[in-house]
Amino acid sequence: MSDDTSGQSAGISSKRRYFVLFMLILVYILNFLDRQIISILAVPIKTEFNLTDTQMGWLGGLAFGSLYSILAIPAAWLADRFSRTWIMTGALVVWSGFTGFCGLATNFTQLFISRMGVGVGEAGGVAPAYSLVSDYFPPKSRARALAIYSLGIPVGAAAGTFVGGLLASDWRRAFITVGIAGIAVAPFFRLLVREPKRAANAPAVEKAPGILTVARIAFAKPSFWLLAIGAGCSSLVGYGLMFWLPSFLVRSFHFALPEASRFIATITLVGGVIGMLAGGWLADKLGQKSKSAYPLIPAAAFIVSAPLYALGVLAVTPEHAFFLFLLPQALGLMWLGPVLTAVQHLGPARSRSQMSALFLLINNLIGLGVGPYFFGKMSDVFKPAYGADSIKYAFICGLAFYVLAAILLLLASRTLKKDWVD
Repeated sequence: MSDDTSGQSAGISSKRRYFVLFMLILVYILNFLDRQIISILAVPIKTEFNLTDTQMGWLGGLAFGSLYSILAIPAAWLADRFSRTWIMTGALVVWSGFTGFCGLATNFTQLFISRMGVGVGEAGGVAPAYSLVSDYFPPKSRARALAIYSLGIPVGAAAGTFVGGLLASDWRRAFITVGIAGIAVAPFFRLLVREPKRAANAPAVEKAPGILTVARIAFAKPSFWLLAIGAGCSSLVGYGLMFWLPSFLVRSFHFALPEASRFIATITLVGGVIGMLAGGWLADKLGQKSKSAYPLIPAAAFIVSAPLYALGVLAVTPEHAFFLFLLPQALGLMWLGPVLTAVQHLGPARSRSQMSALFLLINNLIGLGVGPYFFGKMSDVFKPAYGADSIKYAFICGLAFYVLAAILLLLASRTLKKDWVD
């Protein structure tokens, strides 16, 4: 008998599963709201503190991504042994509190440290949730459940952009407001989300493998490296584009920040929701026939996304840019359901949080740590030649990482069947 458990075998009702999924999505929305709100507020922050694009890239990327990626490992170790709901509750309080502290910063250093604190808290917010979803939902619907959970990304990013745009005239108030909202939700999450039974119904502390054991399992499998680095390259483009898109609209199309926030929130919400649901549905449908479908679906999406994004960046009117950005926004997020499902099956059920954390370590160090900084640095490099349009050419340069992501996922499609654990 497999050590895998499902919501059905554990006797959890469909109503209960989807209520828990709703609560997890709500926390994930707050996660991405707090993470992404700085992108729309970058313009007033850059002006007040007189920062370069490179410095803003540090705030959007490495300040958050470094500790977020690294501390996810011990958080996942705890989540495979102790209450995942308690860990997520504490994480929500910590990252929301530091988001509020961002609004109290009076210089670059203080804002940098506060963003690091947001990363510390959010380190405990995602890998435990992946594990909870996998324990609440059966394998045949797991990709769709993970894709639905991942709707927190476009909804949260859109909410952060929209709220930030509304409050852009007082960027400090924007940070404080969303920070308070997260702290208010935390006790309700803890009270309403129950910890499900784990595999074999045995005490987690006796069965969960150590992080070194999980690392040996993961690192010995080519599929793990190909999926993690491939997803990381796509995240580099995704995080970089979304962090700098408000600045692009202000500089190239002369948008006011509220107008830019509506533009971005719409493409993020509509495109992201369509893309994630489509990716999860296709993965559950095609993945039952062939494990190679899990990486091939996003690989195809990235190949189509790159030229569409390039056309959007070079568009001469904001109307053309809107429609050219909408489709690749959907395609660029199709990877979450398929790839996250595949990662959940690279090791035993008891290792899911830690396996996810190792995946996220690589994905986020590349995507979050490098993405916003890379585009900001390239913008400064191109600035002498292109002036205010320098970020446009930084975007085009960065799209090469989508092609690299597609190649790596294509290679993963050839190894995944061998590495898969039921």
